Amino acid sequence: MVTIKTREELQIMHEANQMVGTILAELKDLIRPGVTTIELDTYAEERISRKGALPAFKGFRDYPNTLCTSINSGIVHGIPSKRQLKEGDILSLDLGVIYKGFYGDAAMTYAVGKISPSVQRLLDVTRSALYMAIDQARVGNRVWDISKAVQQHVEKNGFSVVRDLVGHGIGKSLHEDPKIPNYVNSREERSQTLELREGMTLSIEPMVNQKDWQIRLLDDNWTTVTRDGGLSAHFEHTIAVSNNGPWILSEVADNNSIGVFDNMQTRSV
Repeated sequence: MVTIKTREELQIMHEANQMVGTILAELKDLIRPGVTTIELDTYAEERISRKGALPAFKGFRDYPNTLCTSINSGIVHGIPSKRQLKEGDILSLDLGVIYKGFYGDAAMTYAVGKISPSVQRLLDVTRSALYMAIDQARVGNRVWDISKAVQQHVEKNGFSVVRDLVGHGIGKSLHEDPKIPNYVNSREERSQTLELREGMTLSIEPMVNQKDWQIRLLDDNWTTVTRDGGLSAHFEHTIAVSNNGPWILSEVADNNSIGVFDNMQTRSV
């Protein structure tokens, strides 16, 4: 069941996601060769606590940490450790919080020191695919439009989208309906996918592989990596659908954009 958020609930979700976006930006400044991912995890948990929130991932299905830290061929759900980052690595950070009963969720992939132009291109294409997808999150469009935007941009640039992992709705639960694939199912017509309505909140998250889209799960039962060992990038924002266009809740900004919902009419789906 898809939940429609009230204006008041959207305001709380904005606050939660601003925390996530702010902490991810702070973590970017800490990333350098020699830093361990457990140090980043400790920093994130302390910052969440100071902001009066709770880590969303820690304890979720027994996940042991606050951050997901996926390095190089890691796609998602990498567990922080004493592993030191090296020059030329890429690091995907996925962070979630719980604040006043609602979830915030976002992810970024960062370079460690200098990376090659080809690796930078992977990051750039994945990030731009996210914003192209967000632009499709408009009232009257469908989940299909979001999925198509990601797949088309990624494949046009010679990369592949992960098919076994998807974006999702979000609110009082970390994972709500609908599921948001990063590709279009050829057996599913556009009209068969969910129509987007004002008040829906979605976590859109392209996961893009340098080579083949197939994945494998490591022995820790969390860390998901590319099957062929190629690099992977992951970018995610939580957004709200409004009649005035998508509102990126987790993008850090000085202004509060709740005004896009001034004429909102709350209804259920």
